[in-house]
Amino acid sequence: MICIELFETLHVFRLEKYRPQKLQDVVGNKLAIQRLGMFAKQGNLPNIVISGPPGCGKTTSIWALARELLGTQIREACLELNASDDRGIDVVRNKIKSFAQTKVSLPEGRHKIIILDEADSMTEGAQQALRRTMEIYSKTTRFALSCNQSDKIIEPIQSRCAILRFSKLKDEEIATRLLQVCTYEQVVYDESGIDALIFTAQGDMRQALNNLQCTVAGFKQVTADNVFKVCDEPHPEMIKKMLELCVREKVNEATEIMQHLYKMGYSPEDILSNMFRVCKSANIPEYLKMEYIKEIGNCHVRVVEGVASLLQLSGLIARLCLKQKNLFLR
Repeated sequence: MICIELFETLHVFRLEKYRPQKLQDVVGNKLAIQRLGMFAKQGNLPNIVISGPPGCGKTTSIWALARELLGTQIREACLELNASDDRGIDVVRNKIKSFAQTKVSLPEGRHKIIILDEADSMTEGAQQALRRTMEIYSKTTRFALSCNQSDKIIEPIQSRCAILRFSKLKDEEIATRLLQVCTYEQVVYDESGIDALIFTAQGDMRQALNNLQCTVAGFKQVTADNVFKVCDEPHPEMIKKMLELCVREKVNEATEIMQHLYKMGYSPEDILSNMFRVCKSANIPEYLKMEYIKEIGNCHVRVVEGVASLLQLSGLIARLCLKQKNLFLR
């Protein structure tokens, strides 16, 4: 009870509150959404696999489609399972098979729907059992699978499904939805705060709304500084300043910023990831930007292989500072 009162006092909105209920309200991936809309209009849903990165609307789109097809009978005729939790063969034999055998009175041409979220987490044995279940109950049940990587779904299942591919959301699509939420919830924000939310989300709408909610709960106002305090990422402005110093060959000053970020507890991967994202949009000559991105990528490979030390990051700064001089000497 205390938690509920605190939640309401902080004027924090829930993520689920802004989950689209209809296909027409889903943001981004217009062609894939139009295809799902055709399935809803025709009423004859095939088995489908939707693949794409997190937070791009895969599960939301499936639920919106199920609502349009099943209407008020969605509770009885739709089952959702998260395959990352229930990933073994027993789930297919028990939960899925049991639901597929259940009789539900539906209009002609409609089918029960089983939604398997994160289906690429299922074991191969479970997927083989699922393939057989899809065949046996094809007259009464349709399967909708969402996954991050479709290549982890076995070929026999893929061949029985219509495959739709979702992509990361564009910055302007995320910005539009964030502004709608801020206006509706009367959130105090500035343009830099919205830009920071977009930067940290990386095309993930769920992450953007989560970060917005946490920022409002913690600071009441959405500004760039508040967002980065909540998300705890290397600040893009510091990264930008460091890259500008590298362009000017100020190796000592650039190294000081790198050491400061490292001492703040950021992992080398976090620093390199943000360096790459900032470098892509930085005001740096194109020929130099390409060289910088190549060096950042090479350093990232070494870090991923296990050489995650300040020495690697300092070496990267030295190489970036030398790039401009080396290019002119060629």
